[in-house]
Amino acid sequence: MERHFDEELAHVKHLLLRMGALTEAMLDAAMQALVRNDRSLLDPIFTQEAQVNRLQIDLDEMCLRLIALHQPTASDLRFLLAVSKINTELERLGDEAVNIAETVTQLLAEPPLKPFEIIPQMVEIANGMVKDSLHAFVSLDTERARRVLIRDDKVDHLRDQVIAELLSYMRKDSSAIGRGMDLIIVAKKLERIADHATNIAEDVIFVAEGKDVRHHAGEKLDPTAC
Repeated sequence: MERHFDEELAHVKHLLLRMGALTEAMLDAAMQALVRNDRSLLDPIFTQEAQVNRLQIDLDEMCLRLIALHQPTASDLRFLLAVSKINTELERLGDEAVNIAETVTQLLAEPPLKPFEIIPQMVEIANGMVKDSLHAFVSLDTERARRVLIRDDKVDHLRDQVIAELLSYMRKDSSAIGRGMDLIIVAKKLERIADHATNIAEDVIFVAEGKDVRHHAGEKLDPTAC
């Protein structure tokens, strides 16, 4: 029975990683469509969203069933509760990717506003945070999880930089206001994706150490260490 339970826990991890890979692919496709000016790259995103939604339901059902049937120990219970929370974060992350894709669709209908420099940096960091937070969860690597927490500040800074530059640009050219606002929306959505990755990293620390670091993450790691 214990071996069967361990196998089911491993399957839960596998499905969670699959869900994470789908959301990463969705975000990457949305941003590649923007950078390459290629609307066709957006098409798979909506199919992938349906897959993410299906995985969310399956994972929630699995976690509830495992808790009810096996009455897991404290560490396994923390794991299953964290999976349920991370599952929600990934579904919301997928929603953010869809929202970005819809905004990109509007942007592609008009001439490009300006070269995209900062936003791709945000994508790289946010996607890396998602990937690292999930791998930290699988291996219960709390050091890796803490480095994810620190990177959230970098995304916040880049978001502010994007907004400041676009507002300045729009003040000089009123015809750019619509496109500028759309790009600001994209930057804010990327910041939200980084927030979801941060939440996952916090869950990793909770599972591994039983510590809640949600409101004092900065105390846990020297920022120069990342």
